[in-house]
Amino acid sequence: MLRAFFCLSFFCMITTFSFAQQTREELEKQRQDLKREIDETEKLLKANKTETKASLFQWQTITKKVNLQDRVIENLNKDLRVLDNNMYSIQKDINRYDRLLDTLKQEYARSMVYAYKNRSNYDFLNFIFSADNFNDAIKRIAYLKSYRNYREMQGQNILRTQDLRKQRIEDLGGAKVKKSSTLQVQSKEMQTLEEQKKEKDRILAELQKQGKQLSNQMAAKQKQMKKVNSAITAAIKRAQDEARKAALAKAAEDERRRKEADRLAAKNNTPTNNPTTSNPTTTTTKSVKTPVAKTPAKKVESVLLNAENITLNNNFKKNRGSLPWPVDNGGVSMHFGSNTLPGGGSIVTTCTTIAAAIGTPVKAIFDGEVVASFPNDEQPFVVIQHGEYFTTYTNLSGVNVSKGQQVKYGQVLGKVAAGYDGTGSIDFYMSDEKSSFDAEKWLRRR
Repeated sequence: MLRAFFCLSFFCMITTFSFAQQTREELEKQRQDLKREIDETEKLLKANKTETKASLFQWQTITKKVNLQDRVIENLNKDLRVLDNNMYSIQKDINRYDRLLDTLKQEYARSMVYAYKNRSNYDFLNFIFSADNFNDAIKRIAYLKSYRNYREMQGQNILRTQDLRKQRIEDLGGAKVKKSSTLQVQSKEMQTLEEQKKEKDRILAELQKQGKQLSNQMAAKQKQMKKVNSAITAAIKRAQDEARKAALAKAAEDERRRKEADRLAAKNNTPTNNPTTSNPTTTTTKSVKTPVAKTPAKKVESVLLNAENITLNNNFKKNRGSLPWPVDNGGVSMHFGSNTLPGGGSIVTTCTTIAAAIGTPVKAIFDGEVVASFPNDEQPFVVIQHGEYFTTYTNLSGVNVSKGQQVKYGQVLGKVAAGYDGTGSIDFYMSDEKSSFDAEKWLRRR
């Protein structure tokens, strides 16, 4: 029973320690990922920082940075709770070993007193020879041997328990050191968070001073989005009309070829499969109508899909979540949908605004065909068709593709131009035949 107790105690100790250690490793990995994302956000913030005035992108970026810093502190709090639970578990083990040692020492002391009182050889021999028969004497000898082994086992159990207790005390000391180190890291991260909040408040105050100017920028952005959405709708309709015309032309050509084949067959007296014409002496019988099974209606496919682009369309869908970003080293300043503004208002966008340094190359995210190009617009843009999907790149400079041109993945379409606030950014749209949708769900995670 004592051996089973020791094995169970040791197993519980190892299991508890391993579980806590694994959890701490996961938290550490998560913390490293958050710090790496904070560093990338800081690089974007420095790359797009202007000396003259704050920008909306700076406010969005510093807000993201503060949120990431909050998550780092939350991660550290979880780490501290894991350490506290670990220390509590270790202390419980130490207390249990203390109680066990007291019990073992008391039992060992009683056995030693008994052995001392019966230490003479005369007592030993008298105990054996007082047996009633030979078998009883053998049993008494075996009892004395087992009692001696029991005393030795008691001593070994005390030593093992002391070793386990010592190990848990060392574990407790290590956990206290880790907790102290984590508390120091937490204190530094809290100071960093306070500095970031001050920077966020500073940028917010500057943007609030530019309230009217910011409102004009948002109004101009909404106007541009409306223009681009109309252009996308027109490009899609035009592509649909062209696809229908091509389909009708193909059907007409197929019908012409069929009629030509029938005419040639009739001219050459080609026999047909009609039994009444192949054997004129055969008596004509009344045909029996057989029921025709109704075939299920086929799913109506997009008119934009044809033999040339159906593979491209399927590959585009398969790459959802792993498509490349149109610019390298860019950051999202406005997401698809509702975006909160510094003044407390909001703006709903049908695109994803990506901030990047002015002059950064803008690349096609997939193979396709340019169905619209507006190089001379207020914010020049390009629309590319990928089967039944479309991508649009707005606010370009130096547009170098034209309508009808085939483009490849990674091909440069133009460069990032200055937005309404003077910083570099592009508006990136993704849409199908029905409406625009969130591009970030299709692009690879950064």
